[in-house]
Amino acid sequence: MPEITRLFERSGSAELIDKPVGPDELVELMDQAAVDVLLLSAWHRPGGWVISNDDVADFVRAHPDRFAGVASVDLADPVGAVRELRRAVEELGFVGLRVVPWLWELPPDHRLYYPLYTTCVELGVPFCTQVGHTGPLKPSETGRPVPYLDRVALDLPELVIVGGHIGHPWTDEMIGVAWKHHNVYIDTSAYLPRYYPPQLVHFMNTYGRGKVMFGTNWPQLPHDRALAQIERLALTDEARADFLGGAARRVFRLPAGRAM
Repeated sequence: MPEITRLFERSGSAELIDKPVGPDELVELMDQAAVDVLLLSAWHRPGGWVISNDDVADFVRAHPDRFAGVASVDLADPVGAVRELRRAVEELGFVGLRVVPWLWELPPDHRLYYPLYTTCVELGVPFCTQVGHTGPLKPSETGRPVPYLDRVALDLPELVIVGGHIGHPWTDEMIGVAWKHHNVYIDTSAYLPRYYPPQLVHFMNTYGRGKVMFGTNWPQLPHDRALAQIERLALTDEARADFLGGAARRVFRLPAGRAM
């Protein structure tokens, strides 16, 4: 996929694209970075699986205390998608669902998502998505928090939503939606801490403490590289604890430790 290659080249990790990593090797990398629990996401795009739910489940089974699975589904098959989500949560033990809107060029308030949303509420798992511009050369409009995620949160106040990738260039919109809705959160995956917008850091440290979770989008960003830059954020002890695991433990019901 040329667009993914360009994205990895920009982040300095292109050599990882064709380098397979097994569960034991990944745990070694986690130990080196002092990461306790890792959320591993499956990946379905139009046309088929890139990383299946069963692929992720193999990692989780190998190290159930270190990995937690986040499901993906075929959005174009609404009935099959609900069945697959139920299988992933009830049989494979997954802790969330992730659908990336720009892959489908459908914003998250499109009707095809709503059966999945109600199923997430019934199963007690969060819905994870992408907010902000796209790294690959695809239209970015689907990543706008307002009106799309705001409308979903209004329609389904019991749905827990995690907006990944900060929301740039609509960071203020994403902060506003997370502040407005009790069940809406932000994760920082795909951005090194040195590039976090200052208004996001202020939100994390003050009125939005507990609403932002650390992430890397590994293997795009190595965990140790991202964690090495946390100190420059000047977070309070309480904000840092929530950012580096506390919020994720609560939202995804993870064991204690640093989660990302």
